[in-house]
Amino acid sequence: MSCPQASNPDKSIVMRGPGGCFRLLISLRNGRIGQALSAVARKVICIILLVGIIISLNTNGVESRKARNSDWFEYSAISCRAHSASLEEFGGVGDGTTSNTKAFKAAIDHLSRFQSEGGSQLFVPPGKWLTGSFNLTSHFTLFLHKDAVLLASQDEKEWPVIEPLPSYGRGRDTEGGRYSSLIFGTNLTDVVITGDNGTIDGQGEPWWRKFRAGELKYTRPYLIEIMHSQNIQISNLTLINSPSWNVHPVYSSSVIVQGITILAPVTSPNTDGINPDSCTNTRIEDCYIVSGDDCVAVKSGWDQYGIAYGMPTKQLIIRRLTCISPFSAVIALGSEMSGGIQDVRAEDITAIDSESGVRIKTAVGRGGFVKDIYVRRMTMKTMKWAFWITGSYGSHPDNNYDPHALPEIQNINYRDMVAENVTMAARLEGIAGDPFTGICISNVTIELTNKPKKLQWNCTDITGISSGVTPKPCELLPDHEPAQTTECNFPDNRLPVENMGVQMCSYKANYL
Repeated sequence: MSCPQASNPDKSIVMRGPGGCFRLLISLRNGRIGQALSAVARKVICIILLVGIIISLNTNGVESRKARNSDWFEYSAISCRAHSASLEEFGGVGDGTTSNTKAFKAAIDHLSRFQSEGGSQLFVPPGKWLTGSFNLTSHFTLFLHKDAVLLASQDEKEWPVIEPLPSYGRGRDTEGGRYSSLIFGTNLTDVVITGDNGTIDGQGEPWWRKFRAGELKYTRPYLIEIMHSQNIQISNLTLINSPSWNVHPVYSSSVIVQGITILAPVTSPNTDGINPDSCTNTRIEDCYIVSGDDCVAVKSGWDQYGIAYGMPTKQLIIRRLTCISPFSAVIALGSEMSGGIQDVRAEDITAIDSESGVRIKTAVGRGGFVKDIYVRRMTMKTMKWAFWITGSYGSHPDNNYDPHALPEIQNINYRDMVAENVTMAARLEGIAGDPFTGICISNVTIELTNKPKKLQWNCTDITGISSGVTPKPCELLPDHEPAQTTECNFPDNRLPVENMGVQMCSYKANYL
């Protein structure tokens, strides 16, 4: 498109720049003045053209090779932030092959300066962002766009080796240390890891292969691990193919895990979904998990190391969970439970094609306790066992455990459940000389598969009661009141984590 000619060429010059047509008001009536101003005019023209370019890059409808996109996000979080930045501003490249470990570290280091000034947020734009392990900071939000994928590096050099957890005494896979998690943090306050359902891909297959072949030097990394921290939110993300556990809050309090989708091949080793470990006041809700191991595994340390550390997991809520785990449990308590597990409340759980619905795992040498466990409104479809409690899960960190350290299993309550296509109703096995007590099962209907086990209830070294349960439980769980159903306990008081409020935050993201 050409510019219109000036109506009086002796009065002005009309030119076209990237931002449109510009009229340069320079009088040419006097020849000497025109000559004197010619150099100045050229400078002014350059300035005008430069301004035109800037305007054009920020004007809708004007073409640009590097036009910026904008998205407006609203999301719920425990805290909103006053400062924000994009990973691209720190040299991030979302091509799936360039390492962004240094970019993440630089961005978070810069944003950590705003901890006392309203906090900060790092935005991860659309793209595939290859990265090794990086650490978070306090008063901080990591936000993933819906089309953003964090790709975990398969280069072991991108994974720092850190000390084993003190309550475990060694790595879970091997003796010695462990690789730091992809997203890691310790001694933090007020941290949010969230997004518009962005993806974190652990690319775990090489790690699984090395684990099976016994080739690992250190314990495999997790996707997200937060240690010694408080006020943590992990929400609205998809996690796939973790090298090992997916989400591991440990030695922490006031933790919310919400709206997470976790996917791994059901044959992948130890790809637990969410593992609260020696944590107080944790809420896990509205999650969908397909796993090669337990969907939720509640832990608190391993044998003598967990006993010495002495930090239980307590005041835990699990609700509105859907899980598929053909070779493990939907909810597991243990087996590392030597610091104790107390006051766990699970409700509105759907289990599909899983080995067991609720499983308590412990052993001689564990010590500790599992008590005050409450589960209700659970639906199970295609299960090996509906209930499983075992006192002979004998994996130990070393041979220095105390054989006289016996676990205490007490006050276990299951109620209001239905199950179909189940091979065996229950396998409940305590420890000789250390019976598991206070087991209560009420209002439970279990429909069996076409080829069920002949023995439906295998019970040893336990005591408790039942009420309104089909098929009829073992003699060690006598019907409390045959004429009517008596409900097992489920607390009606609120735990502090239920009062942990969220607010609506907004963020305008600009990216290339």
